[in-house]
Amino acid sequence: MKSQQKGTYIFETRFGRIRGWREEGVIRAKSIRYARSERYQKPVPVQSASSEIIFPDKTPVCPQALSPLVEKMIGAAPVERFEPDESTQYLSVTRPENRSENEKLPVVVWIHGGSHEIGCGDLPTSDPAEWVKEQHIIVVTVSYRLGLFGFLGGDEKRPANLGLFDMIEALQWIKTHIADFGGDAGNITLLGQSSGGDAIAHLMISEGVDDLFQRVIIQSAPLGLRHKRQKMSAEFLRKTEALKDEVDVLKMMDEYGKLMPSAIKYGLKAAMPFGVQYGFSPVCKEEEAVEQWKTNAHKYDVLIGLNNDETAFYLKTSEALHKYFGKGIGLRIMNKTVKKTTEFIYGTPARIFAENYAKAGGNIYLFRIHSGWQNNSIGAPHCIDLPLIFGNESAWKSSGLLKDIPWKDIQENGKKLRALWAEFARTGNIADRSERPEILALKKVL
Repeated sequence: MKSQQKGTYIFETRFGRIRGWREEGVIRAKSIRYARSERYQKPVPVQSASSEIIFPDKTPVCPQALSPLVEKMIGAAPVERFEPDESTQYLSVTRPENRSENEKLPVVVWIHGGSHEIGCGDLPTSDPAEWVKEQHIIVVTVSYRLGLFGFLGGDEKRPANLGLFDMIEALQWIKTHIADFGGDAGNITLLGQSSGGDAIAHLMISEGVDDLFQRVIIQSAPLGLRHKRQKMSAEFLRKTEALKDEVDVLKMMDEYGKLMPSAIKYGLKAAMPFGVQYGFSPVCKEEEAVEQWKTNAHKYDVLIGLNNDETAFYLKTSEALHKYFGKGIGLRIMNKTVKKTTEFIYGTPARIFAENYAKAGGNIYLFRIHSGWQNNSIGAPHCIDLPLIFGNESAWKSSGLLKDIPWKDIQENGKKLRALWAEFARTGNIADRSERPEILALKKVL
């Protein structure tokens, strides 16, 4: 690594000269293209560059429709900083500024969530700088194709699971090049939240991933929605046939929302119409998945869990529902609904996954994040783990999710949680003596 000018660094890598910059104790190399793709085609890895690789002025993102709920609960997306790009194969590297010359740092690869249809690897609310500085690790954030471009397919013209293929290409790139940034290519942990966690669980049983990672941290994966999705996906594919060759991607985003599968017909699955599809490369058939996880139990250390009130993110924040279920018997009904749906979508599947994995000889921990805050009406909902893992008070200050929670409580609990997750990333284990935040229940499953 060489200093070019104040605040600017050049990483000399086998991939090419990559420009990064120094910022408050970390060095970043942003928006490195690891692959390219044509619409509905598998990604093709990018070859090493002869000219210097410079991060773009705007962050490339897969075309997507904004979510009013996410905007309200997490924060407004800085759309002025984004550039829509169908070929969204980019990654960013954040590492500590101070590192010994031959030191190899553990690597965490962030796979973002967003129901397989929104988000990107580089958002202010998941900026890893605070975690990188505290725990002396490298974090690589990955962007990949979403929605119509990455997670809807099933025929020759539109193959399934293209978003997963993007992730695999990113992992190939990381395995090959992360040592040039000071990372340990033999100590790579995948970290994913929500649909990102779902993707990671399926990468564990995908073809073409041997030796690309050693550990996984799966947060709030909706594994209860993974079953029997074939009819819904096939219907959604047929309905969107007329959009597949649309040149105007913004028009595609406007139109596909009108064609979503009906919740009346498909139930809770329709809440996440895009997703990993079984029986299509690189994933096995659905009926083979559990045995495949058991077969691979010796390969990966696993930390899996959820927040105690996941679905409150959707149910308790609805103004329409609050009118009828905001107090009295209505609130009691609402609380029971949150509990039941949280267990069905997240809790029971995570527990069963952990028990099966442990019985097969795997090293696995199960966690649950609870709410320890007074005057917090929604408990520990979906996404409450994000500010705990990433910190970044300035990015979360307008979040509806945290409006009743003092930031000092988030920071105190988050610092302890970040230390535990980093310990797992380094070693695959969490010692009994390691300090736990009060809001965390954690156990090794035997």
